[in-house]
Amino acid sequence: MKSVSGEWLKKETFLVLPPINLKRVVKYWQTAFPFQHHNNYIYTIQYKNQLNRIMNSNRRKFIKNSALATAAISAFPAIMNACASPGEKVNVALIGCRSMGFSNLQSFLKEGNNVECVALCDVDKNILDSRAADLEKLTGRRPGLYADFREVLDSSEVDAVIIGAPDHWHAHMMMMALDAGKHVYVEKPMGHSIEECYEMVGAAKKYPDLYVQVGMWQRSSRHWFEASEIVQSGQLGDVHLVKAWIYKGYDNPYPSMPDSKAPAHVDYDMWLGPAPQRPFNANRFHYNFRWWWDYAGGAMTDWGVHLLDFALHAMDAGMPLKVAPGGGIYYHDEGAIETPDIQQALYSYPKHTMIWECGLNPGMGPYGRGHGVAFIGQKGTLVVDRGGWETLPDRSDELRGPFFDGKVQGNYGDGLDEHVVNFLDCIRKGGTPNASVEVGAKTGIVSEMGNIAYRTGQIIHWDNENRRFREAEADKLTRLNYNEKWKLPKV
Repeated sequence: MKSVSGEWLKKETFLVLPPINLKRVVKYWQTAFPFQHHNNYIYTIQYKNQLNRIMNSNRRKFIKNSALATAAISAFPAIMNACASPGEKVNVALIGCRSMGFSNLQSFLKEGNNVECVALCDVDKNILDSRAADLEKLTGRRPGLYADFREVLDSSEVDAVIIGAPDHWHAHMMMMALDAGKHVYVEKPMGHSIEECYEMVGAAKKYPDLYVQVGMWQRSSRHWFEASEIVQSGQLGDVHLVKAWIYKGYDNPYPSMPDSKAPAHVDYDMWLGPAPQRPFNANRFHYNFRWWWDYAGGAMTDWGVHLLDFALHAMDAGMPLKVAPGGGIYYHDEGAIETPDIQQALYSYPKHTMIWECGLNPGMGPYGRGHGVAFIGQKGTLVVDRGGWETLPDRSDELRGPFFDGKVQGNYGDGLDEHVVNFLDCIRKGGTPNASVEVGAKTGIVSEMGNIAYRTGQIIHWDNENRRFREAEADKLTRLNYNEKWKLPKV
């Protein structure tokens, strides 16, 4: 193959990849720009992802055995980069269709996004069929339906996957999707253990041309950053105390339920996946999975990743020195749930303390808000939640009045839709996702620390240099015990 640097692209170019006995056809249309301006070329994302998958599946063998592949990489850099055309259609697949996954998909399909859903995947056939009907009504098209997400990843038609499965599946699905050459939008919390969070960051670094957005959509909501700027401006004075909380306000506790046979329309073995083998229980399934350690981390990882994210961001804080626990299961009968229904975690930093608290059944939290983050300084306090932010001035004896005039600012109506657009922009034009894997990992790890302190019932100390707890019992909980069939992929 001759070098085409500085030449015009011919109308049709075919790339054959014999070392792995596969043929991939990449078609280029004639343009009015020299080759070095490859960002102006229009090409189909699916061919780029096919080549990514081929290359990533056996990269060492491919490069070692094929001079043609080396020539292809040097001659066609656009193939390995993000989509060059801002108007390029992106084909997505949703894995885990019941709740937030489908909400995410609806945002992807908003007018102007130029997105098509080509596949739905769920282990619950009733939900799969129901969502397929919803999608057909919404778009006029019925996508491919799958019960096994690995078949979705094998599809050359899919450019990006939305992972809405329970938390214990996030790491495996994200890492396998990247290996298959797919961009990934993964629900929060990004990982289900401290080990998983670090491994997921490493996996994303392997594929710089693929993008991962974590579903922490407050990272695309402007008023949260305004609040952070006020905290950092000094208006509140020195801030040495931060509080974050969620009070869910459930009317009644969950009942304890006996084990039973899994419904015929559910592939329960696939639902369990990496989690330990256990009998089916309706109280551990669908929405309620989040109250069991095998699959999730309770309110701490359900809401904590949203709220602790900005508690950390505004304070420019990293990992804590130590974490002290509090709380327990007070509202629920034994066996109804496993994660606490009242929880506190006190995080110690060199110059401030951060307190997390949650309640499943109480609904009224500090400052009369069901959820929020408060930054408490000697001149005043700022409270922020999804509705907006408010500054509450303290009184100055010297000024004989408030240190400053308080202000209330509502949100700007932005959030999930903007988060999705940011992800699509990265796929098409490059850039850094608003909630990158580094962002998702940091908050996920801090949330897991609070849960580990609760589960051990002791103050635990973090060795950030070695990424471990000094207490052996706590350090064991940084890793999960996986089903033998689904060991964690290693980078």
